[in-house]
Amino acid sequence: MVLRLRPDAFRVWAQLCAQSLSAARAEIDALNVFPVPDSDTGTNSYLTMVAGVEAIAALDDDAGLDELVPTYTRGLLTGAKGNSGVILSQLARATFRAFDLDAPLEAEDVAAAFEAASAASDAAVGEPVEGTILSVARAAAEGARAAAQEGVGGREAFARAAEAAREALQRTPQQMERLARAGVVDAGGRALVVVLDATEQALTGRAPRAVRTHVPVPVEATGDDLVEGGPAYEVMYLLEADDDAVPDLRAALQPLGDSLVVVGGDRLWNVHVHVDDVGAAIEAGMVAGRPYRIAVTHFAEQIAKQATTRRERGRAVVVATTGDGLATLCRESGADVLEFSRSAPLGLARVEAALREAGADEVVVLPNNQRYVGLFEAAAREAREQGIRVAVIPTHAQVQALAALAVHDPGRGFDEDVVAMSSAAAATGHGAVTVASEPGMTMAGPCQAGDALGVVDGDFAFVGQDLATVATQVLDRLLSPSVELVTLVLGDGADRALAEQLEQHLHAERVDVDVMVYDGGQENYPLFIAVE
Repeated sequence: MVLRLRPDAFRVWAQLCAQSLSAARAEIDALNVFPVPDSDTGTNSYLTMVAGVEAIAALDDDAGLDELVPTYTRGLLTGAKGNSGVILSQLARATFRAFDLDAPLEAEDVAAAFEAASAASDAAVGEPVEGTILSVARAAAEGARAAAQEGVGGREAFARAAEAAREALQRTPQQMERLARAGVVDAGGRALVVVLDATEQALTGRAPRAVRTHVPVPVEATGDDLVEGGPAYEVMYLLEADDDAVPDLRAALQPLGDSLVVVGGDRLWNVHVHVDDVGAAIEAGMVAGRPYRIAVTHFAEQIAKQATTRRERGRAVVVATTGDGLATLCRESGADVLEFSRSAPLGLARVEAALREAGADEVVVLPNNQRYVGLFEAAAREAREQGIRVAVIPTHAQVQALAALAVHDPGRGFDEDVVAMSSAAAATGHGAVTVASEPGMTMAGPCQAGDALGVVDGDFAFVGQDLATVATQVLDRLLSPSVELVTLVLGDGADRALAEQLEQHLHAERVDVDVMVYDGGQENYPLFIAVE
């Protein structure tokens, strides 16, 4: 069967790679003893692949390979984390650059692409070391080349490359004394094997055989260096620079420390190095071009933080919010706030990091947006694998979170607290008022740009020209004889007179109902309404 790359299959493959690394993440972190035992190779590899997935998720559904592939590889490059993530991004970039996206992929094409990727990764590393991800990548290329010489098809060439990588991974302890002493295979090589196994599974439907990795005894950090005599800091940054400035940059960074990796091209580079002199590493980038997204990690502090993770408090509430006022209200209620906006939506990596960094053994999550419920559920599954107890309450509106937080009691049992918060959120009727940005058809009928739109429990229910009139219609729809409290949350730039008109209307109709008004600061929605 002829092997052709297809846009839909490419998206599925990218997701499968990220999901496979998610499942293997803790295992790979435990293997991490080289170049420093900072227990983050699995996490960094996973976050790197997630960056690629999130990059293509922003594209239209009908985007072709000519748009998907460069967007994905650029996402990997700009989102790469750690030594392993940077090298994985280079391997993927070089592999896809070698493919003709419009032609069938034969075994020869696969072999040539893997050879180009291996060579590019070797060239990107300051001092290549045997027994690492580079050795595994080279073996994968050799496996693909042997398959091409046998005349097999493109799919089988990928499978042979994955098999050769698995065998090479088993040899890494024989190639590096540090791995042999710890009794483990190389963590970066293991991450690459996971990606190649996912590729084989996507192309052939065959589940790869299990790989024996062993697990090392955790390494305790002493002093500043995790490796005796080694650098104390990891420095990473993206760099805008002419391609011909990179050789001088490598030459300037090489004597400063070790684990130097510089990948990229076309004036965009990702720089990674371990040093003691952080300032000198950044200055070298400034000489070459414009460094940005500079990240500095002190290894000893990183290990200490990992050792105390989830031991700071018993329970946390993580709330997704939009608008400064709503964020403040949630923080005042004791919640950890994860802010989003239309221009800065939440991604899986941010959500997973929020659950980990909550520093609690138990976490209650309030997504407050229908499209984020599934995202938080996926992150919760990952957190549960790390021993964190997580409950996602499927809130669809910001005002439901306010109701849930009002009854939150960390002194109760976890299940009791979740039930109380869930009940409060579910019992909260919610509505909103927004303004149409363009003509369209809604559940309430056609609208024109500038029309006021009333939303009730997530569905468009009213269309009109006057904001206050539509807001009154939404409020009246939400009111019932049992309602005791109405909460009005004003959006960014909303006129306070809107809330005053609604208060007057409510008091004329229902003197028994209390009204609370807050400045939420949310974009696009001049008003949120909740009834309890």
